[in-house]
Amino acid sequence: MKPIILLLLPSLAFAHPDNGTAPGKGPESPVRTGNGTWTYEAVPHWGELPDGKPIGPTHGGVVVDPKSGLIYVSTDAEHGVLVYQPDGKLVRSFSPEFKGFHAMDIAEENGNTVIYGAQLSGPKPFRVVKLDTDGKVLLEISKATNGQIQGGWKGLTGVAVAPDGSIFCSMGYGANFIHKFDAKGKHLKSFGGKGKGRKVATTTSHSLKVDLRYGTPRLLVCDRENRRLFHTDLEGNWIGEYATNLRRPCSVSIHGHHCAVAELEARVTILDKAGTPVAFLGDNPDKSQWAKFPVPPNEMSLGIFTAPHGLSFDKEGNLYVEDWNKTGRVTKLVKLK
Repeated sequence: MKPIILLLLPSLAFAHPDNGTAPGKGPESPVRTGNGTWTYEAVPHWGELPDGKPIGPTHGGVVVDPKSGLIYVSTDAEHGVLVYQPDGKLVRSFSPEFKGFHAMDIAEENGNTVIYGAQLSGPKPFRVVKLDTDGKVLLEISKATNGQIQGGWKGLTGVAVAPDGSIFCSMGYGANFIHKFDAKGKHLKSFGGKGKGRKVATTTSHSLKVDLRYGTPRLLVCDRENRRLFHTDLEGNWIGEYATNLRRPCSVSIHGHHCAVAELEARVTILDKAGTPVAFLGDNPDKSQWAKFPVPPNEMSLGIFTAPHGLSFDKEGNLYVEDWNKTGRVTKLVKLK
């Protein structure tokens, strides 16, 4: 597969605050972003906690249960994983044991929804756990269960599950290896490692997704600091670059033939099946806020991102985006018909 050069799309409509509105103060009505069939409205106050307190540091991911429609948001706060209704009402949270999920994936197994978390920090760091929707641990993959693996367990950043139950995890803050396990958590192989200019080598293999758009399942890898996405087969063999020249891609979500990319440098990009951009969402004109963790709420604007880190489509094509942020921030983007 030949590398695909990303071209800047003309005449895009980006979200912006109303004239005279201080950043972070409004507006109170939805704000539009995107273009064409990929036009969205950012929902004011979505996901705010009932007591008005901030949701806590967000350095994680978002998954949506296709059966119930519930949205799972991971945090580094004591409440761990927050569970929301589509309207933004908090349903429950998982215990502090699950704080620090850096990424999540979701799947259906035997008719039941299961959630996979890559736990980078918190009380039990450097492990992959599979949970049911009540927060019960069904499987753990860690040094305790598998012993040492190539490059070590530190720096766990991503997790993805394949249709056959195979589980993949990436060590993007560590040795940059990607590891494959079977459905029971047994280590099968490792591939990748740190590098630039070599096919499967990465510089921050930040997150992963199993991509089903091409018939045979592929693994889609976010190679953040090499600013690209690439595909391998499920044995780790190189297929090709999917998209290049991105703004530090952190995670992806797939809806139909399209892919949404959370780019740490302050935007979300929609790519078609060929890897060509068709829309940019929430692009921040203030470069001083790009990829910045400490941006306070009163300096953020609705529909404008600072550091997109995790995201997920729902079955309607709406997007839920989590910024990497000290106070915590999740945005719902409603796709317009």
